[in-house]
Amino acid sequence: MWRRRITSLLSASLQNAPTHIQPINITRPIFTSSQKSQSLKFSQHPIGSLGLQFHRDYSLLSLNDLQDNKGARKQKTRKGRGIGSGKGKTAGRGHKGQKARGTHKFGFEGGQTPLRRRVPKRGFKNPFSLTFQPVGLGKIAKLINAGKIDSSELITMKTLKDCGAIGKQIGDGARLMGRGAEHIQWPIHLEVSRVTARAKAAVEAAGGTVRRVHYNKLGLRALLKPEWFEKKGRLLPRPARPPPKLKDKVDSIGRLPAPTQPLPFATEDAEVMSAAPA
Repeated sequence: MWRRRITSLLSASLQNAPTHIQPINITRPIFTSSQKSQSLKFSQHPIGSLGLQFHRDYSLLSLNDLQDNKGARKQKTRKGRGIGSGKGKTAGRGHKGQKARGTHKFGFEGGQTPLRRRVPKRGFKNPFSLTFQPVGLGKIAKLINAGKIDSSELITMKTLKDCGAIGKQIGDGARLMGRGAEHIQWPIHLEVSRVTARAKAAVEAAGGTVRRVHYNKLGLRALLKPEWFEKKGRLLPRPARPPPKLKDKVDSIGRLPAPTQPLPFATEDAEVMSAAPA
């Protein structure tokens, strides 16, 4: 009884007390630029028997409260751990049968003709096809005028790659095209994998020569990137002979390392070159 009277007296005294209390701001440090200053304010309006009201002006999210959404992480189903687990006994495989006892070949359809054999074939891909990167005579003439290629020296596929005439995806070599053949007004000597009839006629009309050389995949790498073999501690491979089907499409075997002087086409000129002192 005395407790009830004391409580009622305290609440009445708090309600009738003068309201001259100023709000107190307790500021906290700012964690992000987008948040306002985190503060905790006390209001003058009494509520209940305490006569104080709290207002939060800051977010309750902090780094130590970060967690995944509910259901984001799901535990792996444990099979064969008793009937009460839901995946016990047969572990979801059913009773007997090939799928219950082990695995089977991918695409196996129980003995009937599989889909990959029922669908008819379409198209053809030649496994022996070669891919050459084209380069025009106009681009070579432009690089010569810019000083990136010396026309007095032998122009090989390595020269074309170093000056930017052909890109990294060179494939099986470079094919010389006749685009911009009218810009060739001086003799040049080239060694490429393939050459068109128009480009060959334009170069020979200017007093130059074009030789079709054969490089296999390893030889082409040795021609373009000889530093790779030095880095690996390997010797440069020996030049590979062309296969019988390509003998009529090439003039000679590609030389390694990168040549600097053109080879003569005639046999007599070759004997003279070999007999001349170095």
